[in-house]
Amino acid sequence: MILYEYPLQERIRTYLRLEHLFSRLGQLTLRMDALDHHFALVTLFEIIEVAARADLKSDLLKDLDKQKHTLEGYRGNPAIAEPALNKIIADFDQCFGALNAQPGKAGQSLTDNDWLMSIRSRIGIPGGTCEFDLPSYYAWQHRTGICRQEELRQWTATLTPLADAIHLLLKLLRDSGAPQKVFASAGQFQQNLPQGRTFLLLRVALDASLALIPEISGNRLMVSVRWMRLGEGQRPQPVTEDVAFELALCA
Repeated sequence: MILYEYPLQERIRTYLRLEHLFSRLGQLTLRMDALDHHFALVTLFEIIEVAARADLKSDLLKDLDKQKHTLEGYRGNPAIAEPALNKIIADFDQCFGALNAQPGKAGQSLTDNDWLMSIRSRIGIPGGTCEFDLPSYYAWQHRTGICRQEELRQWTATLTPLADAIHLLLKLLRDSGAPQKVFASAGQFQQNLPQGRTFLLLRVALDASLALIPEISGNRLMVSVRWMRLGEGQRPQPVTEDVAFELALCA
C-alpha cells in the first residue's frame, strides 16, 4: 500500500512539512559521508526557515494543551486503559514543558551561530559553497565523519522539542481516523464532510501496484479525489476505470 496525506488546515500543512524535514535530517545525520552531511545542513536550514513562522510555537503549545485536556476527560472511563492514558498524558506534559522552556522561536540559538549563518547565506546560490567561497566549510567537510556527525547532533538537539511535539500531535491525529474502503467511480470520488466536526487531515491509501496518483482537494465542507496515471512524457492523465482505495478522516 502507498499512503498519501492531505492537510485540511494550514497549521497541519506546516506540521507535515516539518515532520518530513526532520525525517530526512535524521537519516542524513546517521550517515558518514561529507556529501550527506552537506545535505543534512541544507535540511537543517529548511527547518529553521519553516520554524521561523511567528505563531508556530504558540500553535504547538495550544494544541498540546488542548489535546492533554481532551485526554484527561477520559479518566475513569472503563473502556480506556488507565496506565496507557497516564503515559500519553505524561508525554504531552513533557513535550509542552520542553518546548515552552525554549526561549524565542525554535532554532533561535542556531541563527545566533555566525558560522552556520554564513553557510546558510551561500547554500541557496548554485555552487555557492565551493572551497573558494567558504574555505572554513570546505575544511569542515574534510573532518572525520564522526566529528561532523557529533556537531550535527549538537545543532539538531536544539530542535528536538519542536520535533517531539510535532511527532506526538501528528501521531494522535492519525490515530483518530479509522480507514474505510471507498470506491471512485470512473476514477473520481467526492464526499461531503459531516457537520459539527472539524477535520484536519485526509489519508488515502492505495495498492501501490496500481501505479495511480491521487489529485486531492478539500475544505471544511467536502473532499474529492481524482485518480491519475502518468502518461507519455510523465504527464498525469485522468483514469476512467473504477478505483477502490482506503480513506481516513482525522479530526
